[in-house]
Amino acid sequence: MTPLRVYRNVIPKLGARVYVDPAATVIGDVELGDDVSIWPGAVLRGDVERIRVGARSNVQDGTVVHVTHDGPYTPGGSPCIVGADVTIGHGAVIHACTIEDCCLVGMHATVLDGAVVRRHAFVGAGALVTPGKIVGEGELWVGNPARCVRKLSEHEIEALRYSAAHYVKLKNEYL
Repeated sequence: MTPLRVYRNVIPKLGARVYVDPAATVIGDVELGDDVSIWPGAVLRGDVERIRVGARSNVQDGTVVHVTHDGPYTPGGSPCIVGADVTIGHGAVIHACTIEDCCLVGMHATVLDGAVVRRHAFVGAGALVTPGKIVGEGELWVGNPARCVRKLSEHEIEALRYSAAHYVKLKNEYL
């Protein structure tokens, strides 16, 4: 079965040089920017709202990216917006939230509805960012529930950029 699936006559849209692993699933209203990579077992399900993933971002193995439907508790529904140069680690759950440019969401972390991860932020492995939380620019958040423990150094912010660039090079070997 193809990793790209039509839902309600909406076909996922791919930018240039995008890699979607054959074992990944991308459904419905999903747009992937240039040089995005989607790795084995990842599921991006844009069925009841839209998902956007910015250029050079990577969604690693086993990650789930989903949205919230229009209903009495979520009027209008909630999309999931991922900026450019974002790394989403293995097994993360990204649900109806916004992740701005040049961030890293660690392995098995969860970012829930209405949360915003500002640019240059790092959500540590296993962290739970609860609904509506704002992860500040350049902050490191860890724990369950997640909380800010400190600001990132310039060296650490550069490592966020490196992570995204590394995955662009790696996915090129798969194309």
